[in-house]
Amino acid sequence: MRIGCVGLGNIGRHLAANLLAAGFAVTVYDLDRAAADDLVASGALWATSPAALARGCDAVITCLPSVKAVTQVVAGENGLLHGFTPGSTWIEMSTNDLHELQRLAGLLADIGVETLEAPVTGGVHNASSGTITVLVGGDEATFERHRAVFQAVGGTVFYIGSLGKAAIIKVITNMLAFIHMAASAEAFMLAKRGGIDLRLAWEVIRASSGNSFIHETEATTILSGSYDIGFTMDLSCKDLGFALQLGRELDVPLDIAGMVEQLNIRGRARYGGGAGSPMVAKLLEEVCGTDLRAEGFPETLEDYLATMPRAERTSSPDTD
Repeated sequence: MRIGCVGLGNIGRHLAANLLAAGFAVTVYDLDRAAADDLVASGALWATSPAALARGCDAVITCLPSVKAVTQVVAGENGLLHGFTPGSTWIEMSTNDLHELQRLAGLLADIGVETLEAPVTGGVHNASSGTITVLVGGDEATFERHRAVFQAVGGTVFYIGSLGKAAIIKVITNMLAFIHMAASAEAFMLAKRGGIDLRLAWEVIRASSGNSFIHETEATTILSGSYDIGFTMDLSCKDLGFALQLGRELDVPLDIAGMVEQLNIRGRARYGGGAGSPMVAKLLEEVCGTDLRAEGFPETLEDYLATMPRAERTSSPDTD
């Protein structure tokens, strides 16, 4: 099976690399040609446009940062729509708006192209190691034909149901991750103001009923001061917006998620859309005039996770 990969950012480049390592023939495209250099050096082919990529592939994966980018890549000038041949498959691995996903899938269905959604959850570190969780929606027979693709890029693969269902559960997992991050920041501040060493506080919470995967992993970037998990404020605001939209459509009040969305919007206004999403904690640090640093936490999440047993660092998903 010839696989195309469009979007070689924090997650996409690892998906493509893992497909290469599994022996798939891979063709890549990104607006930034330099993003493909390592992959091409490892055996991937380079395409000059999404349409050109689609002409030479049986299935094309997109992993992109916004709904606008996905729409442009699929249906814009020189988009996948203009290169796909009947019988091909589009695999959308971005966190996307389910309505736009279904609209684009309809356009592709008109030319005989099938669509699977397969958003991932587990963070950049798990994408790199090939242990990220993959959530698949779409026709079940089509999923089964592409199961080997998903197993090559991920650890646990869930089939969720019809197209759009994976988008819903992905938004839910991200919503929870952002809530946990904000809650961790408040817990750390209470501990610090209460005179408790933050390294000790982190250890106690990890061993308590208040523990979460975010506390164990991504919240450590608050304590190191890097706030770097490879996920930006722009992305957290986008995903929380999806969650609140779902709440309105499904008539579910999301009071906590709404408060956390406002925190992230404030953070983006204060630090910029490219700032790391854990910087919601810095808002609290500034208000309280107290930093939340602790010894023993490396600057990068990858360095920290390298010290953890594999079973611990892949036990639960967080964000993409």
